[in-house]
Amino acid sequence: MTTKAPQPETSQDEAAFRPLSAEEARALRERYPSVSPWRVVRWQVVVGLMVALLAWALTGRQNIGWSAGYGALAVVIPAVIFARGLTGRFSSLNAGTAAVGFMAWEMVKIAASIALLAMAPKWVSVLSWPALLIGMVLTMKVYWVALAFKPVARPSV
Repeated sequence: MTTKAPQPETSQDEAAFRPLSAEEARALRERYPSVSPWRVVRWQVVVGLMVALLAWALTGRQNIGWSAGYGALAVVIPAVIFARGLTGRFSSLNAGTAAVGFMAWEMVKIAASIALLAMAPKWVSVLSWPALLIGMVLTMKVYWVALAFKPVARPSV
């Protein structure tokens, strides 16, 4: 039994590809708007505050609320840094700079998160690690909610 390697795409498929004109690209962006990273950050702040207040209200212990709030803060502050980096002046000069910039800002975001977690025991008295982790996880999940409720595609005219 012999198997054959898949054949490369034919030139017919290559001929079907054509770049979009400026007008077609603008219409496509209007029809399928992107999700702003700042929208995600705003929702993370709201969810982080709600988690901290809910943790405090449910347990009646102030340190649990502060721990959950600090966990949310350990997500929000790096997200702000990341969003600022992605929306900066040099972020979209070309595809190469955008890709490298994305990776660089993601590394900065991870480093900031690790630094904030390392400082948690010094900054939050009577730290509750479970509450901190719950605050972090719930605040991080806002990314998925923001993507699920992104602006809808507009019908073409």
